[in-house]
Amino acid sequence: MAVAEPEARLSQEKEEESEEESEVLEESPCGRWHKRREQVNQGNMPGIQSTFLAMDTEEGVEVVWNELLFTDKKAFKAHEEKIKTMFEQLVLVDHPNIVKLHKYWLDVKDSKARVIFITEYVSSGSLKQFLKKTKKNHKAMNARAWKRWCTQILSALSFLHSCEPPIIHGNLTSDTIFIQHNGLIKIGSVWHRVFANALPDDLRSPIRIEREELRNLHFFPPEYGQKTDGTAVDIFSFGMCALEMAVLEIQTNGDTRVSEEAIMRARHSLDDPNMREFILSCLTLNPDKRPTAHNLLFHRVLFEVHSLKLLAAHCFINNQYLMPENVVEEKIKDLDLNMVMAEIRREGRPGAQWRYSEVSFLELDKFLEDVRNGIYPLMNFAVSRPHALPRALSQPQEDPQKAKTPTPEPFDVETRKVVQMQCNMELNEDKTQWHLTLLLILEDRLHRQLSYDLLPTDNSKDLATELVHYGFIHEDDCEKLANFLENAFHKYRSPLL
Repeated sequence: MAVAEPEARLSQEKEEESEEESEVLEESPCGRWHKRREQVNQGNMPGIQSTFLAMDTEEGVEVVWNELLFTDKKAFKAHEEKIKTMFEQLVLVDHPNIVKLHKYWLDVKDSKARVIFITEYVSSGSLKQFLKKTKKNHKAMNARAWKRWCTQILSALSFLHSCEPPIIHGNLTSDTIFIQHNGLIKIGSVWHRVFANALPDDLRSPIRIEREELRNLHFFPPEYGQKTDGTAVDIFSFGMCALEMAVLEIQTNGDTRVSEEAIMRARHSLDDPNMREFILSCLTLNPDKRPTAHNLLFHRVLFEVHSLKLLAAHCFINNQYLMPENVVEEKIKDLDLNMVMAEIRREGRPGAQWRYSEVSFLELDKFLEDVRNGIYPLMNFAVSRPHALPRALSQPQEDPQKAKTPTPEPFDVETRKVVQMQCNMELNEDKTQWHLTLLLILEDRLHRQLSYDLLPTDNSKDLATELVHYGFIHEDDCEKLANFLENAFHKYRSPLL
C-alpha cells in the first residue's frame, strides 16, 4: 500500500497536469480555433514569442497557434495593410512539403498589437532531432532515404522560387525542416523572410532570425542579408542541410559555432563522389555559380527515370475525383486473381507472366497514400512554371469584433483540394427545371454537399467559378469541376433532347 499510494498520487498529478494543458485559453474570432495552455516547439521557429497547441474544432485536428507581439501600436497601425497583404499571399502557398499556414487575424488592443496565425502541426520533430537520434543509435544514413529527403526539400524550394514574385525562404536549417514518421518532409518558417522584408526597421523588433544563433551560422552564405541576395541563399542552406543529413552531425568540438574545419572534415568524409560534387556545387561561395533548385533535381545523384508504377499512381491521384473513395477495394471484387496482368513472350523459351494474385493490394493502397501525401514528387522532368499568388483571391483576415460562429467566415479561400466528385440531377415535379446535387470530398475527408436549381442560362464554367469565389472549392479545382459538370449536364440532359 505504501508503494501504491505514491504511484496513485503521481498518476493523479499527471492527469491534472494534462487537464491544465488542455484548458482553452482563447478562441479565434470565428470560434474555430481553440488555443490551449500547452506550448509547443516547432523547431525553434524564429520571430515567434509564443507557440501554443490549438484545436481545429471543424476538422478535429491539432494545429499550432502562433503569436507575434508588437508593443508600438502606432507604428503597427501605419503598416497594417502591408502586413495583411503579406499574410494573405502566404495563406495561398500550398505544397505537400511546406508547413501550411491556414489562417491569420490581427488583434489590436490598448497600446499593443498581435498578429495571430494558425499553422499545420508537425508532431514528429525536426530533422536535426531525427539525425541526432540516428547517430545515437550508431546507425549510418541510408543513401536512398537521403535522396528521397533531398528531392522533397528541393521540390518545395523549386515551388517557392518559381512563384511570381519568387519566395525566398531565407531561414532553411535542420531546425526548420520537419520529418514525419512516414518519411514525409515538411519545411517550416516559410513566412519569416517575407515578413521581415515587408516590415520597416521600426517594426522589426519581434523578428529574430536563426542567423543570430551561433550554432546555425554555418547554414547562411556570406552574401546573406545584402540587398543583392536572392534564391541562391536557399541553395547554400540546402547544401549545408544535405551535408548534415549525409554525415548525421557536423562536429563542433565543444564550441557553440560550427567551424570551417569541421565543415571541411564533413565534406572529406563523403565516400560517394557524386554526392560530394552535388553538395559542393550548392556550397559554392559565388551565388551566381550555384545551381537552381529545379536544376538540382536533374543532378545524376538524384535523377532517375520514374517507374511506370509511380507515373500511373500520380495519374490515378490526379483523377481520383472521378472514382469512388475505396476504388482499389471495389476493383479487387471484380477481378479474377488468376488472370494474367502482364506477359513477356520469348522465342524458344518460356515467357514470364505476372498475375493479379501476385499483387499486394495492401501495399498498393499504402503506396498510393504516400504519393498522395507528397513523399514521391514528380519533379525530375517537370518544366518549372511560375506559380502566381493572386491578390484578388486573397483570404480576408478575421475581424476580432465579429460575433463568434461555429463555422468559418464566408468568402474564405478554400485551401483543400477536392479528391472526389459525385453529382446527381433530377427534374422537378412539373418537369420544367433541373435540380443539381453535388457531393465534394476534400483531401482531409471532409464531405461537402451542395444543391442548386439550375437556370436555363447556367453553364458549367460559371458555376465552378462561383464555387471558387464563395470558398467552396480550391482555385486549382475550378477547371476540373467545370469539365465534370459539363459531362454531367450532357449525360442527364441528352436523353431529353
